[in-house]
Amino acid sequence: MGVIIPFNKPYLSGNELTYIEQAVTSMRISGDGIFTKKCHTFFEEKYAFQKCLLTTSCTDALEMAAILIDIQVGDEVIMPSYTFVSTANAFVLRGAKIIFVDSLPDHPNIDTSKIEELITPKTKAIIPVHYGGVACEMDTIMALATKHGLYVIEDAAQAIDSFYKGKALGSIGHLAAFSFHETKNIVSGEGGMLVINDAQFVERAEIIREKGTNRSKFHRGEVDKYGWMDIGSSFLPSDIIAAFLFAQLENLDKIQSKRISIWNLYFEKLKHLSDKKHFKLLETNENQTNNGHLFAIVLNNLQDRSELIDFMKSKGIMSVFHYQSLHVSEFYFKKHDGRILINSDDYSNTLLRLPLYYEMRKSDINRIISVINEFYNL
Repeated sequence: MGVIIPFNKPYLSGNELTYIEQAVTSMRISGDGIFTKKCHTFFEEKYAFQKCLLTTSCTDALEMAAILIDIQVGDEVIMPSYTFVSTANAFVLRGAKIIFVDSLPDHPNIDTSKIEELITPKTKAIIPVHYGGVACEMDTIMALATKHGLYVIEDAAQAIDSFYKGKALGSIGHLAAFSFHETKNIVSGEGGMLVINDAQFVERAEIIREKGTNRSKFHRGEVDKYGWMDIGSSFLPSDIIAAFLFAQLENLDKIQSKRISIWNLYFEKLKHLSDKKHFKLLETNENQTNNGHLFAIVLNNLQDRSELIDFMKSKGIMSVFHYQSLHVSEFYFKKHDGRILINSDDYSNTLLRLPLYYEMRKSDINRIISVINEFYNL
């Protein structure tokens, strides 16, 4: 069987332990220390984000966003069904009703042509999810938001260093949420970030992130004491986490280049099987970029996918399916309005993710391709 090729393997870029030691010896290891500030500056300068706030997870960033736009019981929030549970849960926690939209026939991203018919007087926000780091059709989404007076919160969990018409994902909506979970391109174990592109939310975001207090203003010397100003929670991460993250950010270009080269090699070597209709490949258009977050193939049916997963596992290669449609989940199917979201369900049954991590060698990819070819008797 040979050495097992894992689905994912976090990459240490070099300075993680050095920076963690510096954070510890500085004796400021709680939130908003020197490395947190370095990370904020990095993102704000590189991607023209108006304001960045590190959080302990992308889930926390989404929960902050739900509070910031003042989600109330009965408000409706539009999002794709093919996404991670956190996308929906952040708004359900505030009492929102989720209105799920189907995916595109050729990509798991939200089908923007289906959004407007679902907007009602109760609609508060649209949550586009940039699946695999590939941009949703943001011009259409922002135009709908403007027309109907809605907020747009980008779920950019997988979308670091990816762009739409030259604009960084996460810089287009009113708010955005990123993930630095160990499965992402840039990691800190657990970790996330809220991006604020609408100035009206900046001050309140700082308060919500600091347990509902104006502690951030106090630390900047803008007030002589801090107190309870609003609802909130402890959303800010330790500076130890930020130290790890900053070491990764210093190597972002190198990491991205390697991941994209792996993605391109997969695409080149699997296109012949796609051309023969054994499966479909996800592609980008002229408005989108590929950030090398994941490489997925879309099989023809659930049986094919299950058999390929088992066959690859027998050869020491770990591959995984991805999301299960949220509109048919045990928690939400009775709350869903009954619309059939055929594309979302198809991706739940047929999409398969192949191993992709920084330290993959060309020989690893060739071995994976060889096994897939063997499965198809080629």
